[in-house]
Formats: sequence, C-alpha cells, structure tokens
Amino acid sequence: QVQLVESGGGLVQVGGSLRLSCAASGAPFSSASMAWFRQAPGKEREFVTVSRRTGLGYVADNADFVKGRFTISRDNTKNTVYLQMSSLKPEDTAVYFCAASWGRNDVYTNSGTYPYWGQGTQVTVSS
Repeated sequence: QVQLVESGGGLVQVGGSLRLSCAASGAPFSSASMAWFRQAPGKEREFVTVSRRTGLGYVADNADFVKGRFTISRDNTKNTVYLQMSSLKPEDTAVYFCAASWGRNDVYTNSGTYPYWGQGTQVTVSS
C-alpha cells in the first residue's frame, strides 16, 4: 500500500522559512508525480506545486501565488519530496498535504489527479 508521511511543519514568523518533507513508500517513487497542496480553515484545498514525471524527466510547476518563494525538489534515493518555503506570509498559514500519482498527471493542479495523500502538516506563519 502507498503511504505518504509529511513532516517539517511548525510555527514561523513572517518572512521566515520552512522545509517540508514527504516520505513515500509502497510504490516506485521515481515514477511518481509528487505534488503539494494546502488547505486553510474554511477554504478548499488548493494546488501549490508539483514535481511532475514526464517522458523527458521531471518538470516543476507552481501556483501563481508561489512567485518564486517556494521550491519543490525530490530525492529519489530517499523516496522523499520536499517543499522549501521562504519569505513566508500569514496567508501561507494552512495544512500542507503531500500527494502522489502514478497515473496521468496532465491536469496537475487538480486534486483529483492524485489518488494518494498524506495526513498533512500544519504551517503557521505569525504576524
């Protein structure tokens, strides 16, 4: 069975940085498209960034609000995907979820693309 476990969340002040990790198991990690979503209280889950597997390798794509502040990376030797966040803002406060797909990934901003999800890790940015 596929399991995704996020870690690295916490409390950070405005302008600070955090690195989230998502460890995957149960399926070949290198062939997966790995994404990060987030969900604030009372709001719908929204796409943050993805490391999408293509026939030509991995392609990273970001939501517009990222604006260079967040970077997704992956270490296939550790079966782990990371979300490096900097210049954090209060609006970044949310539960951040890791998601994985071993199927089609062309609609990568849609949460329905990803059948596998972690439990989430809380990121709180204080102002």
